Amino acid sequence: MASTIDPTLAGTVSFFSTPATRFSSNPLLTKSDLAQFLKDLLDPLAPYTSPGSARIQLGYTGTHYDDVAAQLEGFARPLWGLASLLKGGGLYEGSKRWVDGLKNGVDSGSPEFWGYMRDKDQRMVECSPIGFFLASCPKETWGSYNEEERGKLEAWLNVMNEKEMPNTNWLWFRVFANLGLKKAGSTKYNAERMKADLDHLDTFYIGEGWSRDGPEGVVQLDYYSSSFAIQFAQLVYSKLMREEDPVRSEEYRNRAVKFALDFVHYFDEEGRAIPFGRSMVYRFAMSSFWGALAYADVDLPAPLTWGIIKGLQLRNLRYWAREAPGAYNKDGTLTIGFNYPNMNLTENYNSSGSVYWCCKSFITLALDDDHPFWTSKEEAYPDVLKESVTLLKNPLHIASNLGGHTFILSSGQQCSYPVKQSAAKYGKLAYSSTFGYSVPVGSLTLEELGGDNTLALSDDEGETWKCRRETREARIEEGAGWLRSMWYPWKGVEVETWLIPPRKENPLWHLRIHRIRTKRNLVSAEGGFAIYGQGKDGRALNLLPGGGDSGTEGTVEDGPVARATSSAGVSGIAAVETNAKRKGKAMRMDANTNLIEPRTVLPTLMGSHGAEEEDHWLVTAVFALPQSAFGLHDSWLKEWEKKPAGIEGVLKSVMKGN
Repeated sequence: MASTIDPTLAGTVSFFSTPATRFSSNPLLTKSDLAQFLKDLLDPLAPYTSPGSARIQLGYTGTHYDDVAAQLEGFARPLWGLASLLKGGGLYEGSKRWVDGLKNGVDSGSPEFWGYMRDKDQRMVECSPIGFFLASCPKETWGSYNEEERGKLEAWLNVMNEKEMPNTNWLWFRVFANLGLKKAGSTKYNAERMKADLDHLDTFYIGEGWSRDGPEGVVQLDYYSSSFAIQFAQLVYSKLMREEDPVRSEEYRNRAVKFALDFVHYFDEEGRAIPFGRSMVYRFAMSSFWGALAYADVDLPAPLTWGIIKGLQLRNLRYWAREAPGAYNKDGTLTIGFNYPNMNLTENYNSSGSVYWCCKSFITLALDDDHPFWTSKEEAYPDVLKESVTLLKNPLHIASNLGGHTFILSSGQQCSYPVKQSAAKYGKLAYSSTFGYSVPVGSLTLEELGGDNTLALSDDEGETWKCRRETREARIEEGAGWLRSMWYPWKGVEVETWLIPPRKENPLWHLRIHRIRTKRNLVSAEGGFAIYGQGKDGRALNLLPGGGDSGTEGTVEDGPVARATSSAGVSGIAAVETNAKRKGKAMRMDANTNLIEPRTVLPTLMGSHGAEEEDHWLVTAVFALPQSAFGLHDSWLKEWEKKPAGIEGVLKSVMKGN
């Protein structure tokens, strides 16, 4: 008998457009829910684990370090979660794999030996979760080993005390190695080395809770300053060493109090964090700071409560458990990428095991059941922080969530060493929790550039393009409320930029002003926010005739304006300088440029600027409305019509201070 098919499904993507993750049914409301999520992440690792359990191999992609170190990553990084689970009284039937794997990995006579650490060795990184495992679960680890096994473990970790390390957050890894040895009762614990490392790490502190990821001169304050490394490490240390090192521990908790009041602006009401900087493959590790606050028993600053902290942490985890099926392979292991598998955004230190750094966000499993984090009722994002614009002077960001769009304006940060796609990860003008950011996938066309939220320039008629990577003279001018900076892409070319946040009267628009002074002919392409580029039928958005003012999905190219509307929301850009000559183009980007969506459209302004004595002034209005915020507005078209006008006053203010 022939099967019948609903004709409304014919030719559409309805069968596969919104696949559920294997974790979607988990409500992630309680400690037991969170424990189950962790177990559901750990279980799929078993088939990829070596016979002696010391190595986990999940794939065959390459890194700058050797494959054994990559397999050690796969073994060690889940320990952030497993150690927390066991410390908090939880049980996992597969925990023996990691207990056995640890003793086999450090045994030079074992075929699964990890190898001894050399200077600046990737193996050093994995000493951090191993140290946490020892410190949190001494009975299950150290206490279960015989004297010979203990000797091999402490000898392997102690090698690190004599090796050179990068002058970055890496020093925390050696601190954790010594911390684990200390809590286990090993005679190889090096108190002098640990104190020296901590004293040096404290020189990274710049105030108001913020630490840079390196010595003076480094202007990198990304998620390594918070959840990925420094703040998380400080809080864990303050808990484990509260009695032995009370002064430093108290200082770390005080830093976290100040930092929390800034960091909360990087999260939206849906639970999403703003993608910014490197190592985005660590995904929900971005929210681990909130769990570490609870772990360290920090006295929370108003308006934060344990209910709010619980919400910030669990909403982020729920997002990744439910809304990002591409973050997981079909067997439940994590992919390399962000919302979907994507090697374009990776660093050369990202292996298939690296992604389990996300297990830091399970640290609240280490808490007692009666901790206020677990007994408090989950609360929404604090009302007093909604509909706000906040100047964040240390990271050189201006955060806004006006109109329901959470994003930052950014100028001044850059990686202090070569990182793939560095200009995209640190140099863009804006980063959004909804729309993410894009990276280049090639160098031949503008579509390959991934030029969202950037002013791309070409001096060879579009053959090659430069985007801002090294930003100079960046500062927040508090009186004016804007972010100002310089960029020198070539000799004889300078670009000064002012980033002006939204205002309550037009909350979905922000302004950018660029002064270009050039001794060579240039072509420019300035992008807004990249947005999902498919229609309801799954096919590419169509160009709408007549300006597309009906509010239907599609793209618009109307003189100095470009816009795209899809199920993800609305993104647009407009040239509002006097006598604007730039042309709007809804550019279909190459696949897999964006972190959030693999198929995007980018509203872009194209312009030409001759080699002249007079400055070229560009004034750009950028619009973005996430689908999740549609209900906050009567009509997105009405919000679009609030496009900033009368910009002469703003220009006059800018030119006056120039």
